[in-house]
Amino acid sequence: MSVSIAIMGLVVGCLVGLTGVGGAALLTPLLIVMGINPSIAVGTDLVYNSITKLFGVSQHWKQNTINFKMVKYLALGSVPSAVIAIGTLHLFPAFHQHQEQIIKHALGYVLTFVAISIIVRVFFDKKFRPNRWQLQPLEQKRTLTILIGVFFGFIVGLTSIGSGSLFAIAMLYLYRMKTSELVGTDIAHAFLLVTVAGILSASFGSVDYMLVANLLIGSIPGVIAGSKLSTKVPSKPLQAVLASILLISGMKLI
Repeated sequence: MSVSIAIMGLVVGCLVGLTGVGGAALLTPLLIVMGINPSIAVGTDLVYNSITKLFGVSQHWKQNTINFKMVKYLALGSVPSAVIAIGTLHLFPAFHQHQEQIIKHALGYVLTFVAISIIVRVFFDKKFRPNRWQLQPLEQKRTLTILIGVFFGFIVGLTSIGSGSLFAIAMLYLYRMKTSELVGTDIAHAFLLVTVAGILSASFGSVDYMLVANLLIGSIPGVIAGSKLSTKVPSKPLQAVLASILLISGMKLI
């Protein structure tokens, strides 16, 4: 079990390094397919994501590529919303009794949405920019930014998916940012969100720490290897293939 999980972490890490597609979108469904309880898969993935994103935050902090004001506005909405999602699943008997089915169906819809978003981003990115939303200053979009956090934060708390991909897509189409700043801001906010959500999941006993350790053993070298290969391998065809896989997986879970 330990070896197979480490290998899975290696493959997922390598794919994340190559394509930039969020690890949770790949990892959580795989854990469920392997027979791990959906709530444990989600909680474990949140803690795993928190640890991996910490390394990214430190690097972007050094590079000064984090928009802290946007991180604050997104977190004002996303963190409380994720807490509500996790609390609802565990504290209300009606939801707790059916949480496996709720998580599976939610995963299916979110995976489908993420897959379609990736396909749109790969093939139609230039057609969406620039637009009137991007031309407005951040302060004028404060309420919109917080509401984006509320909506996507709930999804992340429920499924562990989207802390990077969903918010990155929103930032791409609604805000005018350099690519490096977009990535840094996305990772910094995702770190805050999944750390709080992971701590809360852990308090409910929904985290398998041995599973986290085994995944990290494989994924850390995998991300490094994938990142190095990313300069030699075209990412768009790989992203399109991965999006297709996520779309099929999502439709099967619905």
